[in-house]
Amino acid sequence: MVKAHVSAHELVAGRYRLLEVFARETNRLWWYAEDVAAGQPRLVAQTALPEPAADDTARRITARVVRTSETMRLLCPGQVATVVDAVVEAGTLWTVTEWIDGTPLSELLDREGAFNPVRAARIGLELLDVLQAAHDEGITHGELSPGQVFVRNSGPVVVAGFGLAGTTLVPRLTAPSYASPEQARDERVGPAADLWALGALLYTMVEGRPPFRDRGRPDATLKAVDRLPLRTPLRAGPLAQAVQGLLRKNSRERLTRPVVREALIRTLDEETDADRQPAPRPRLRGAYRGVRLTGAESGREPSRRVLAAGTALAFVTVAAAVLAATHELPGTGTAQAPDHATASATSTGRSGGGTATPSASPTPSASTRPALPAGYRRYTAPEGFSVALPAGWKRLTTQRATDAYRITFGHGGASPTLAVTHSEHVGPDPVAVWQGDVEPELERLPGYQRVGNVRATTYQGHKAADLEWLAGTGYARVHTFGRGFLLGGGDAFSLRFTTPAAVWDDAADQLALKTFLQTFRASGD
Repeated sequence: MVKAHVSAHELVAGRYRLLEVFARETNRLWWYAEDVAAGQPRLVAQTALPEPAADDTARRITARVVRTSETMRLLCPGQVATVVDAVVEAGTLWTVTEWIDGTPLSELLDREGAFNPVRAARIGLELLDVLQAAHDEGITHGELSPGQVFVRNSGPVVVAGFGLAGTTLVPRLTAPSYASPEQARDERVGPAADLWALGALLYTMVEGRPPFRDRGRPDATLKAVDRLPLRTPLRAGPLAQAVQGLLRKNSRERLTRPVVREALIRTLDEETDADRQPAPRPRLRGAYRGVRLTGAESGREPSRRVLAAGTALAFVTVAAAVLAATHELPGTGTAQAPDHATASATSTGRSGGGTATPSASPTPSASTRPALPAGYRRYTAPEGFSVALPAGWKRLTTQRATDAYRITFGHGGASPTLAVTHSEHVGPDPVAVWQGDVEPELERLPGYQRVGNVRATTYQGHKAADLEWLAGTGYARVHTFGRGFLLGGGDAFSLRFTTPAAVWDDAADQLALKTFLQTFRASGD
């Protein structure tokens, strides 16, 4: 366990005053802190590094943490901790995040004991959403544990710790009880390691203890993870098979994300009134009563709203730009599709890096709208839009802010997916939104490459613009077409279609894109 060798109120990096430890894990402490330069509350993770870091190593470590966390924040707004700074001092990595209005899962478990399977499944499903977004972009968390998961009164959980894996040569920096067997053997890790950690978290939530206990020394704990058999879960109920399937020693035998998702959803479908537990109430520790924020000098107490700025408010104030940068330009509309000749030309242009784009024909009347392709069905969302989806596709994830939401559809595995974003505050020029608000953030994604130019168009009689890009590396590289369009008064929708780059030109995928554009309708448009 890392020791709190710094004193309370000592400044880290000359600006972060540490106030109180609120969560502990093997080799990590979480502190309440104050940014004295900005006058804002912060959360600071203190992680001991296994060996002293030279200046260039320290820069690499901190840059990796900040870069990966920012990428994930853009992919999952409101669900990933916002890292504002990372510093290496005296063999310790200090990761500074904006305030998270939630309670660490580790603290909830210590305070309340085991959860019922329904509550565990709900948290597990929210974690799976974040992991799927990461894996689709070629990112592995690698350090997932109860101390990296913050449970909120409302809204999905918030995940911290992205970017820690791979910062040093050790198998796992923190919480070795949640390491996968391949991490314990110091092998190359990938998405399967995160699925193991998800299984370990589900196990811990329903059983009240981790599947492999902490043995005091990381090497001893890792050896147990690799070699000892799993203790059979006794309280998992409907989650038992999913938990055991995720905790298979051989990474190739672990359950896939779609199978896990179905198991979690089935568990939620079986929820009864007796299963419901109240949401946790985050405690504002006594140490924070002394934090002076902007306006405190005038006698005003910092409001809960100010303290929560690290997540909800930050998302709301930049909802249009952030949701757009998660591969969706906020645009609005009802969709039409290109004709067959245009779709064919578009496919050719994309595969060659050209700028051809689906056409934007006038909205067909009800009597002239083409019949849906075989196997497609119309889905009507309660949020106020509809679109035709291929057989087997369903609603996968939903993310909300005060004036924006994003809904993702797919068949339950990785891409292809369709993401629909709506925002109420978008600028009047969709091309400028892509160029000024969205693309600077997209450029931070691994392997980002624009295909052609940002293209102004008209979509169902509305001002619109298209952006097409590649992102990710190797087998995880994906190709995305995004269309954003404006309904007026700042109201906007966008459609983003993403599929593996290697199969972008497949007839089925091109038919899906064409159909989405043809059949999308916004209520009242």
